[in-house]
Amino acid sequence: MPLGLKRYQQEGDDHFITFSCSNRNPYLNTQASRDIFLDSLERTRAHYQFELLGYVVMPEHVHLLMSEPPGVPLSKALQALKISVSRRLAQRHFWQPRYYDFNIFTHNKRVEKLKYMHRNPVTRGLVERPEDWPWSSYSHYLLDHPGPVRISRL
Repeated sequence: MPLGLKRYQQEGDDHFITFSCSNRNPYLNTQASRDIFLDSLERTRAHYQFELLGYVVMPEHVHLLMSEPPGVPLSKALQALKISVSRRLAQRHFWQPRYYDFNIFTHNKRVEKLKYMHRNPVTRGLVERPEDWPWSSYSHYLLDHPGPVRISRL
């Protein structure tokens, strides 16, 4: 861990997580790779029993809004997810080694982070509307679609 970095985990908070592909390469730039990521995310969510409040998979990074897994450090669940994806996509040095973690304490902050992640594909010019990007939890909130990953609503 970098000098001076303090993570606040095992506190029962929700977390806004961001992690990127190695050197910000667009390893998730195909439908197949994003689908594999979502399948690995659902398997990891089920195994570690954390709640997922939202997600978006971008070509070179991912945002997750999630709870802490019970009895296991958050970092262990994220490591398992990253390993699963990189093995399934057979890409060496797939992920950057660290992740960004922002603790969420309030409902308003959860909504803010959820809106930010759902707007990310629009901001980046990948689609015109959030509902046009199927690799996010936006359709779950807009239309109550189940999707490939189980979402716990706010």
